[in-house]
Amino acid sequence: MVQAPNRMFSDRGGRGRDEDTGGFSERVVYTRRISKVVKGGRRLRFNALVVVGDNEGQVGVGLGKALVIPDAVRKGNAVARRDMVTIPMKGNTIPQQITVKKGATIVMIKPAGEGTGVIASAAMRAILELGGVKDVVGKTMGSRNPINIVYATMEALRQLRDPDIELARRLGRPIPSKDEAPEPEAAPQEA
Repeated sequence: MVQAPNRMFSDRGGRGRDEDTGGFSERVVYTRRISKVVKGGRRLRFNALVVVGDNEGQVGVGLGKALVIPDAVRKGNAVARRDMVTIPMKGNTIPQQITVKKGATIVMIKPAGEGTGVIASAAMRAILELGGVKDVVGKTMGSRNPINIVYATMEALRQLRDPDIELARRLGRPIPSKDEAPEPEAAPQEA
């Protein structure tokens, strides 16, 4: 007799906390069981909040929902890869301090000196580490819900701008590439 494959254990193998898939690392930040009350009782499902990053400035977040956790993680991974954000970096940190409010959560992210490390809550740390930020200080205020923290952190990273690129754009100059240093301003000449 041939048995049907067990849906609880998928063919994904032994999955640790981080896994490298195609140049991207994945981290499951939060899982929860949710239920819906129907006529016959409760229908149980699972949510999985997944962070995906390449450790070089690209990071994405996805929330997957399914009947079993491995399927929810797979769906969250697909959503996270679709909605990637590029983090502007200044060395190993971010270019400026930023504060964002999303829902009832307030997130503040500040650049830090060399060797400080990532000082932040677990949900914020996952995003910053997988995004390649090495030195930063983060603070969460208000709601401590990991889903809200992750979405507020992603909104903060979307709002960050590289100062050199923004200055060139505002002055109408060519945008400098990452390899070349910005040109010094020429002194105004008197007529």
